[in-house]
Amino acid sequence: MSNAPLPPLNRLQAFEAAGRHESFLYAAAELQVSPGAVSRHVRLLEQFLGTELFVRRSNGVTLTPAGNRYARSVSRIVRDLRRATAEVRKPDTALGP
Repeated sequence: MSNAPLPPLNRLQAFEAAGRHESFLYAAAELQVSPGAVSRHVRLLEQFLGTELFVRRSNGVTLTPAGNRYARSVSRIVRDLRRATAEVRKPDTALGP
């Protein structure tokens, strides 16, 4: 495995949510950002990867074949990261009795 640079996490999060919903609008609501921010993150990720991840239409977006493959991998990684974070994160005891 190489030490190739990774895309920023915020771009991957925007892509993962948009891919799961096949909607920049729903991804934006989930991430509490604007649809424009999701679109920008996805566009920058596509530039980083050198390939289109979504087909953009007037009525929404759909994943390209490459986007679909990448979404499956990224979603698995995001789930693993959430699980690992939950396992390690300690409850906030400073607010306890």
